[in-house]
Amino acid sequence: MASKKREVQLQSVVNSQNLWDEMLLNKGLTVIDVYQAWCGPCKAVQSLFRKLKNELNEDEILHFVVAEADNIVTLQPFRDKCEPVFLFSLNGKIIAKIQGANAPLINRKVITLIDEERKIVAGEMDRPQYVEIPLVDAMDEDYGEVQYESAAEVYNMAIIKPDAVLMRKNIEIKEKITKEGFVIEIQENMILPEEVVREFYNHIADQPDFEEFVFSMTNDLSCVLIVSQEDSEVIQEETLPQTDTEEEPGVLEEPHVRFAPVMIKKKRDSLQEYMDRQHMSDYCDIEDDAVKVSKFIDILFPDFKTMKSMNVQTTLALLHPDICEEEKDDVLDVIHNEGFTILMQRQIVLSEEEARTVCKIHENEEYFDNLIGHMTSHYSYVLALRRENGVEYWKALIGPKTIEEAYASHPQSLCVQFASANFPTNQFYGSSSKAAAEKEIAHFFPPQSTLALIKPHVTHEERMEILKTIKEAGFELTLMKEMHLTPEHANKIYFKITGKDFYKNVLEVLSLGTSLVMVLTKWNAVAEWRRIIGPVDPEEAKLLSPESLRAKYGLDILRNAVHGASSFSEASEIISNMFTEGNPED
Repeated sequence: MASKKREVQLQSVVNSQNLWDEMLLNKGLTVIDVYQAWCGPCKAVQSLFRKLKNELNEDEILHFVVAEADNIVTLQPFRDKCEPVFLFSLNGKIIAKIQGANAPLINRKVITLIDEERKIVAGEMDRPQYVEIPLVDAMDEDYGEVQYESAAEVYNMAIIKPDAVLMRKNIEIKEKITKEGFVIEIQENMILPEEVVREFYNHIADQPDFEEFVFSMTNDLSCVLIVSQEDSEVIQEETLPQTDTEEEPGVLEEPHVRFAPVMIKKKRDSLQEYMDRQHMSDYCDIEDDAVKVSKFIDILFPDFKTMKSMNVQTTLALLHPDICEEEKDDVLDVIHNEGFTILMQRQIVLSEEEARTVCKIHENEEYFDNLIGHMTSHYSYVLALRRENGVEYWKALIGPKTIEEAYASHPQSLCVQFASANFPTNQFYGSSSKAAAEKEIAHFFPPQSTLALIKPHVTHEERMEILKTIKEAGFELTLMKEMHLTPEHANKIYFKITGKDFYKNVLEVLSLGTSLVMVLTKWNAVAEWRRIIGPVDPEEAKLLSPESLRAKYGLDILRNAVHGASSFSEASEIISNMFTEGNPED
């Protein structure tokens, strides 16, 4: 007699073919831990499964199962294997397989599939045509190649060289890469460490100009990309010949040939092959060795693997006017206590279009017009928040759309804690998805560029410390030139003071060596850079802003270490003058 399915903690047990067939009737996503009787289910991922079920299973479309391969005919290929195997069944179809207890990869797969399923149910996207994978051992040559996810995600590393960055080729290259279906996991402009340059370019170390090349790569700005590939295959339409007539017995007639479009699967080009085909190899170098790339990631982006494994996300949060005016500080305390990092924050009066977007879920209610009027006539508070599983966590924290619903189902939510007497609605807003968060954050916190200068008297060690401060402050180092500033160059940067008596002293200081001219980008960049560099006089800076760059590295009012544009219009004019193609640099 077949044993009955029973609950063991959060996972159902399937130990017969009948129960397997019954399990395939589950609606939504079922994650199946395939195990052998002699070793048992994988315990290493149970805490992850519990976390995922608590955070993602509000609509009961996520299921977890342990399946004993010994007693299930379908799972025969997995018998006598010691490595854990996880299958992903979506509405009864096995669409993916992960070998090995790789929690980050499993976590990402579950979140992606659940997010897609919810969008499909909500009518926000069409259901993809998933291909059911064969349940065979990928190492068994009799069964051929099996499509499944590797337990160790493979990345490529691309270095867009300094000359290409100055020519803005990095923008074009990134657009091409993403359009082709590659995913840019990280992108950062940086001065590369010598150890990375020497190892990355070890294959050309015997060339006579290699040392000169290393010097250039370790002193100028490169753009580093860590790239993954969503699919190893791509479906393409090709026109193939087909015949319209069938040959009849005894009749010799040349068949009519027509050309019809058909969809065929092809192996996708590697990143290197694609860059070669796009004639971008002169600007961009690729490393595809997984071991080397992993090492480079550890050196250049030490937090990346942890962030990926924790599924750290950024979301947009908005506090309605009643909260902004009366209880903002209390809410900020909650945000900190819940483990969020506040990346950016601002006070803003929403436009009508913005208010209608934020309050869209209430558009059929009688109070909607009054709500829009309130939102567009008072200050709201907008934040970009980051933490593990940030999008879903913030949505769960704030609760449902109305106070009545929140009292019934989420009495501990912020909606209940900070309920307003003016409206029956939730006084908080959160992004609905990662994609929505990216768009909303870009809208409310649009990036701005400013001009920054590190002066000649600053030592190399101090310069590196300043660049580190720039990175930690959240700036993107968009463009950079190391230049000996001639009077012509200086006039473009200091055009507002060229008529002052002390300007000749400024020119003298700038002539003492090379300066580092930079374009820094982030939201509110001009004001943020001015805040970080501090007052013009280093002595005053030490009193008023002791942590500022001028307080730390300035010597006197002329040799005050750094300079920054005083307004966005000034920054734009200087950037245009200094970084226009064809400008002299020396």
